[in-house]
Amino acid sequence: MDAATTTTDAWQGGLELPAKTYRITRAHLVRYAGASGDFNPIHWSDRFATGVGLPGVIAHGMFTMALVGRAVTEWAGAPDAVLDYNVRFTRPVVVPDDDEGVEIEVTAKVREVTEDGLTRLDLTATCGGEKVLAQARAVLRTPR
Repeated sequence: MDAATTTTDAWQGGLELPAKTYRITRAHLVRYAGASGDFNPIHWSDRFATGVGLPGVIAHGMFTMALVGRAVTEWAGAPDAVLDYNVRFTRPVVVPDDDEGVEIEVTAKVREVTEDGLTRLDLTATCGGEKVLAQARAVLRTPR
């Protein structure tokens, strides 16, 4: 179900929205570091990342959050339809040093559609079958 082709009546509590999948490679991390100014070596150096106890190079938490936010705006139909968005980071997204990278899958379930036209979503983001975010939620204007 695509937000652009749904009606308000179709958005009901319990509805599961179609999964969105995003690939992250080391090239994405380099571009994100340049855009954000976050050049922490845990995001580009395996030697440094493992030296501080991480399993390898990890994606920026805010990059992961942005990808999940991208899914929310796609479901909402427009960025300005998203009124609130919150997550807690639970597990790092380890990005291998290869051309394939890693995938994040984002799913959502409609928790509630209010009488005043708001939809509350419970979000799940997984990487390799493991949840990478907790208490991920969004509130948006119910798509028409």
